[in-house]
Amino acid sequence: MNKLFLHIEGLTVLILSITVYAYQDYSWLLFFILLFVPDLSMMGYAFNKKIGALVYNAFHTYSLPILILVLGVVMENQTLLSIGIIWTSHIGMDRVLGYGLKYPTDFKDTHLNRV
Repeated sequence: MNKLFLHIEGLTVLILSITVYAYQDYSWLLFFILLFVPDLSMMGYAFNKKIGALVYNAFHTYSLPILILVLGVVMENQTLLSIGIIWTSHIGMDRVLGYGLKYPTDFKDTHLNRV
């Protein structure tokens, strides 16, 4: 049941992010170009599982994109706002698909399930 709530939470974040992005009339080309950029963090696994999980999780928690969003608001910077929204969308999308934060034991071991 908890897993279901995490998927619903991800879907809610994804829908809200896309709605705000559309409302702001930001570039959809930029959206699709940057949507999968956070997945480049998987390259941390080239070193080892522990570093891979650490780097991946750093880019797949809401902390950094929220910081980018706050900076975008404070600086009145539309580029930062759009990047923060895209990044948040990516994380929501991952949660809907069942991809969660990684444990250092294996790439497939996540807080949602074993992928």
